[in-house]
Amino acid sequence: MAVLDDLGRILGRITVDDILDIVHEEASEDILRLGGVSEEEKLSSSVLTSARRRMVWLMINLGTASLAASVVSFFGETIEKYVLLASLMPIVAGMGGNAGTQSITLIVRNLATGDLTTGNWKSAIRKEGLVGILNGFMVGIIAGLIVYFLTGNFTLSMVMFMALQANLMIAAVIGTSIPLFLRALGIDPAIASSIFVTTFTDVFGFFCF
Repeated sequence: MAVLDDLGRILGRITVDDILDIVHEEASEDILRLGGVSEEEKLSSSVLTSARRRMVWLMINLGTASLAASVVSFFGETIEKYVLLASLMPIVAGMGGNAGTQSITLIVRNLATGDLTTGNWKSAIRKEGLVGILNGFMVGIIAGLIVYFLTGNFTLSMVMFMALQANLMIAAVIGTSIPLFLRALGIDPAIASSIFVTTFTDVFGFFCF
């Protein structure tokens, strides 16, 4: 590919290999950032260097996880009466986190490729919300049936169904909205989206349950 100036004169060229290298670097950078890992970190990096670069996001995650834990403490008396709730709550939170991560990955990729712009962000949120409703309905039914067969408690199975339905829908919408919000603030959505979404889905999932 030729590189031209404003007058159409050839300044140089960009080879296919150069383009592929850039695409590979950008894709690798986004994947690493989604995991809270610096793009500068290599497998050959020293233990101290790797630990230092990851510690910041781990500490932030510790703070947000504490927020989710505080929600659980509000319902301590209820959990003491219904011990089975304690074993089911992580399922609701975990499924919400997974659903949110799916939406984040899709949105960050489409932001990077330019397929998602200010002109179609509303349709993206609407579409992901519908996906969350459908997935929440199906997963909620299956989980509710499992809880019913294991416990014989219809009320608890309905609580499980409704909690998963609500959390997966919210997770999909939040997983779509937060990367867009961060991009609007000029923040790379690949860096912090997963932490905020996971925290929100944990808090909302525990609260719903």
